[in-house]
This record gives sequence, C-alpha cells and structure tokens, in this order.
Amino acid sequence: MQKTAILILAAGSASRMGKIKQLLPYKNTTLLEWAIEQALKSTVKDVFCVLGANKDEIEKQLTTKTIEVIYNPNYKDGLSTSIVEGINLLQKHCFDNTLIMLADQPHVTSEYLNSIIETSKNNPSNIIASSYQGSVGVPALFPKKYFNDLLNLKGDKGAKNFLLQHNNNVIKVNSSQNLLDIDTPEDYQHLLKQ
Repeated sequence: MQKTAILILAAGSASRMGKIKQLLPYKNTTLLEWAIEQALKSTVKDVFCVLGANKDEIEKQLTTKTIEVIYNPNYKDGLSTSIVEGINLLQKHCFDNTLIMLADQPHVTSEYLNSIIETSKNNPSNIIASSYQGSVGVPALFPKKYFNDLLNLKGDKGAKNFLLQHNNNVIKVNSSQNLLDIDTPEDYQHLLKQ
C-alpha cells in the first residue's frame, strides 16, 4: 500500500487580492478550510498545509486540528519555496508520493482528488496532473522518485514548468470543473456568483 501525503500550499501573501485570501468566506467556511476539508474527505489520511504570510492569523482561525502545519519562512521567494519546505518534511516521514494542491482552487473536490489518487495506484511511477484549459497543473501527484527534483524548484512558477519538462511521464486527469485559482477580487466575486 502506497503511503501518500496531501500537501496544501497556502503560504502566499495574496498581493493581488488585497486581503488574506486563505480566510475569504466560502461555503460557510474559508477558502483554506474548504481545501483542507476536501483533502481530509479524500482517501488520504496525512494532510499537511504550508503557511507563510499571515501564518499566525490564519492558524488562529483553523478549526481543523488533524492536519500538520509547515511554516515556510521563504514564502516571499515564490510558490516553489512552499513545495521545497513541504517535500523536505515529507522525505523525513518516508512518503511514497505527494499530492500537491492549492488553497485557492475551490472547485477541487475530494472526489476529484480521489480520481487522481486512483489513477496513481494504477500508474505508480507516473506523475498524475490536472488538465485544464489546454494546460497542465495542480492538483498533481508526484511519486517519491521526483522529490529531489522538486527540491530544486525556484521562483514563483510552482510545479507547472516541472510538469511540462516531464511531460512524457505525466498522465493527465480531466476535471469536469474549472480549476482556476482565485487570485483577484474579480475572481472571488465571480466565484461567489456561481
């Protein structure tokens, strides 16, 4: 049985949003708590959340105590630093793979995460990534053999370039939902109207 961890990236300062994005109200909770809820409802039991900007304020409002928070002191250097912090910790815990997701993709459901996990079980040596709008991105599941490569990520690109570089080893899962990030006040207003 493969040991999988879910890594929720939520360390950004949300400069384009103008307020703490992780704490924006969504479906009787917050964007971050919604993401955590979906992760915990999936078949994976080990859920980690990387925080950085506004860590204390966000942590105070977390009602879920069953996840482990990882602090990323280098969050200002971009999304890749959160992946590096998370992978460093996961390697110590000997996980076989990690499913990386974002706190600001509210259309990601536990069912969708499970479909990625199931695809991975049948293709354990492949990266399983989300396919949307003609591109590839997260949520994405990475086998342990890619952990050291992920530790070399730099800047604010996250895993997207990595997925494109390893395209031959990526199996794409299509989501019936639009998995776009909520980055601006306009994105958020659009989300609330759906």
